[in-house]
Parts: sequence; C-alpha cells; structure tokens
Amino acid sequence: MDDRVIGADGIDRDGIDEAALEMLIPRFYARVREDGLIGPVFDAAVEDWPGHLERLVAFWSSVMLTSGRYKGNPMAAHLKHLRAITPPMFDRWLALWAEVTGQLLSPAAARALQAKAERIAESLKLALYFRLPPAAARGG
Repeated sequence: MDDRVIGADGIDRDGIDEAALEMLIPRFYARVREDGLIGPVFDAAVEDWPGHLERLVAFWSSVMLTSGRYKGNPMAAHLKHLRAITPPMFDRWLALWAEVTGQLLSPAAARALQAKAERIAESLKLALYFRLPPAAARGG
C-alpha cells in the first residue's frame, strides 16, 4: 500500500510534517546566516532569530500542510528590506534551499519544498522589482 501524501495540487508531500519543518528550518537558516551574499542581509533584518524561525516554521506549515498557522504578510516583510535585497539573492536562497532540503529530506519532500519555494520566490521578485506604474501614469 502506498502511504504517500498527495495534496489537492498534485504535489507529493511524503515526509513533510511539522517535525520535518521544525528540523529543516533552523538548519537551513543556519546555512543562510553563514552565506556571504545573503547572510548579512538576514542578520541585519532579523532581530529575534528564535521568533523568526518559529514564524518561518508556521509559514511553511501553512504553505505545505495547509495548517493555517502563519498569520503574517511575506510581501510586506520583504518590501521593508527592498533596498538591501537584490534579485540574485533570491537565486542564492533557492540554491541553498535546494541543497539543504536535498540533504535532509526524502527526494519527494525535497522536490515539493523546492517547487513551492521557486513559485514563491518568483512571485516575490515580480512584486518587488517589476511593478507597473499606476494606470493613470500609463495613460489608462
């Protein structure tokens, strides 16, 4: 019998549960903080790492497990740091995410988290860097 967990969106979530996220997120952000490109940005932006890690576990729980635990606004959080964040930093974050999820999780779980992260990163980049001017300024 196959016990894989397939979500309504068709993503295989086998191996992704609260315990996996609670293990993954602190280890991943330890790597982020060591990184020469994105580490300094995170360290400057995050004042309370334990609290931030709890929010991130809740975020990924909401995104991957539809738990509804996360009550924040990721876009607003990133907009506050727009001057410090560059598009290549998203690529570096995704590369580290792929590396760490690949090391710590089953292949199916790693692929699911990587796919979701890529979609989120693309949405954030579009919202942060590719804003259209207001309709009035475009002549519409």
